[in-house]
Amino acid sequence: MTDFSFSDVSFPVRDDIGVAHERAWGRIGKPGCWWTAAERVAIAAEVRNAAHCPLCRERKAAPSVDAVQGEHQSLGALSDAAIDVIHRVVTEPGRLSKSWFEKSCAAGLSDGQYVELIGVLVTLVSIDSFCRGIGVPLHPLPEPLPGDPSRYRPPAAALEGAWVPMIPAASASGDESDLWTRGRTGNVIRALSLVPDEVRGLKDLSEAHYLSPEQMMDLRRGRTLDREQIELVAGRVSALRECFY
Repeated sequence: MTDFSFSDVSFPVRDDIGVAHERAWGRIGKPGCWWTAAERVAIAAEVRNAAHCPLCRERKAAPSVDAVQGEHQSLGALSDAAIDVIHRVVTEPGRLSKSWFEKSCAAGLSDGQYVELIGVLVTLVSIDSFCRGIGVPLHPLPEPLPGDPSRYRPPAAALEGAWVPMIPAASASGDESDLWTRGRTGNVIRALSLVPDEVRGLKDLSEAHYLSPEQMMDLRRGRTLDREQIELVAGRVSALRECFY
């Protein structure tokens, strides 16, 4: 059994963080909308592997991604298209483009697979970064559960300027009524809404690591850090991660 309690850390870590990590690990190990549980765990493993890829290191140092050709050093459990998406998002998110996304889809990834892959990637990077930040070992990846992907596609999802279809801010109703409750939300959250469970997972983890979407709207809201300190750290991390959003 994986210990999510952080009981060995020399300073206090809130209990809700470990509980949120445990729930996230359970989600990774279950079938999703478009990937099996085994594929979702393989995505998580490839996210960790991407940091050690020689091709990615060469490309990151080059003035243009296209100037360096070759194959990613991968674990071999996923398609080339999925591996490229994982490696590019992990190692150089600042140079992603719509044409690159379209090539990924043409190579065999559906828009739903892409969004779900990004959801797993974001979960894994968020939790691994937390563990590294407090100096504890990374959680062992979960054992995948049996079952088939649901292939559920929310009927309200539509293209409206983003790379992928999203549920309109005012149309999160029916089975998706829990995704956001104020009739609006940030596009960075809506970007995962083609796979609603990834929005739910992001919200759950964000509430422990940061703030819930509802709490984000209250600029007076703080935790151990006050809101100004929270936003300073968040802004700095976004800059270091080259977040083009």
